[in-house]
Amino acid sequence: MKYSIAQLLENNEKITTRKEINVIMALAWPAIVEQIMITMVQYIDTAMVGSLGANATAAIGLTSSTIWLFNGIMAAAAVGFSVQVAQYMGAKRLEEARNVVRQAVLFNLCFGVLMAAIAVALSYPLPRWLGADDAIAADASIYFRIVGYSMPFLLSSTLISSIIRCMGDTKTPMLLNILINVLNVILNTLFIYPTRTVQLWGWEFQMWGAGMGVAGAAIGSAVATGVVSILLLLVLFCKDTPIRIRLRGESYRFSKTCLLAVTKLGVPVALERSTLCVAQIVITLIISSLGTTAIAANHLAVTAEALSYLPANGIAAAATTLVGQAFGAANPRLAIRFGRLSTYLGMAFMTATGVLLYLFAPELISLFTQDADVIQLGTVVLRIEAFAQPLFAASIVASGALRGAGDTKYPFFISLVSMWGVRITLSALIAPHFGLSGVWLAMCIELCVRGAIFLVRLHRGKWLRPNSLQQ
Repeated sequence: MKYSIAQLLENNEKITTRKEINVIMALAWPAIVEQIMITMVQYIDTAMVGSLGANATAAIGLTSSTIWLFNGIMAAAAVGFSVQVAQYMGAKRLEEARNVVRQAVLFNLCFGVLMAAIAVALSYPLPRWLGADDAIAADASIYFRIVGYSMPFLLSSTLISSIIRCMGDTKTPMLLNILINVLNVILNTLFIYPTRTVQLWGWEFQMWGAGMGVAGAAIGSAVATGVVSILLLLVLFCKDTPIRIRLRGESYRFSKTCLLAVTKLGVPVALERSTLCVAQIVITLIISSLGTTAIAANHLAVTAEALSYLPANGIAAAATTLVGQAFGAANPRLAIRFGRLSTYLGMAFMTATGVLLYLFAPELISLFTQDADVIQLGTVVLRIEAFAQPLFAASIVASGALRGAGDTKYPFFISLVSMWGVRITLSALIAPHFGLSGVWLAMCIELCVRGAIFLVRLHRGKWLRPNSLQQ
């Protein structure tokens, strides 16, 4: 984006609906590409490991819900810092924005190490807790342990990308996430497979390989994320931006004001994500009782489905930035318009992706496995999920808009009620009779309920409260 919301208002430009859409999409399209690149890391790991068989796929799928739990906590930290940056920039209080960025860097160092220690300790008993068969328990444990060691880099990537986006630059995170995928493909090729003969463009040669299987996929992703997280950190220190920071001559101490704001903004997000992810872990336990085919089909369907809601995630990132900056500029009317228009755009995009998800479900599952039973079951559940896409989009984008205004508590309460009151309850009741299809039917119903509640919240306008950063 060429200018912040504050600059847009300062220039007295007439803000039309067309201009609002242009601004949203200017921020959203790089964020959408970034989301695609992030998801492609999972796609690449799943597809390359899928060639090793259903057990290898199930080993990764078993721990995915727990990884989402850790990712949710990291996302909460990112919200706590990045929303402050967006609102301070909207208010043209750049020194205070830079102070938040410096504290974010310090927080990343301290909290990233703590998360790594917890994840590594959990990696040993986790597969058994989740009811894993002996055939997949060892691989699941080592995969999660390696992911645990990479937690400081994962946190850095999430936190710094969010801060850069909230200052209006969505292209830099996009480009660096493209790099993650290039590195991930190269490293996975070397670490997953053994040394083998490769034919390429008529040439035949021996390619070295570590032959580490599931562990190799985790190592490849961890190293790629580590390299890019360092580059993102360099962006904060070296790129000429309004929030550029320096190592010397600037304070890196935590301030009470910043940490209180992080707590106020981030804790509800952490609780929201934890609610969703703990619920997913409970559902994983339900699915584990259905057998290895169900575990593998569920994991592949979740992986395939992720592609369908990437446009909404990108638009949600734009909504957080624009609503946050509009609030910082003390223009709630503009914040409302950006919030609502972003949500409508997200719903339109995901209606289209829902149609594609339904039509090409078999082809999507076939990208990751050749197991006929897994493909058949994965296709059925993906087509069930396709009907939830429009209202799922509403929950994703409206939540992003609310976060920009500092309203992070209400999404937590919505998630708590919908996940535990609808999805888990229905899954427990339906799964014994309809298997994995029953679990996904429960998910489809819950997503529709959640999206409808978010739309009501967005239109009532009760999320418009005084901006705490300007009080």
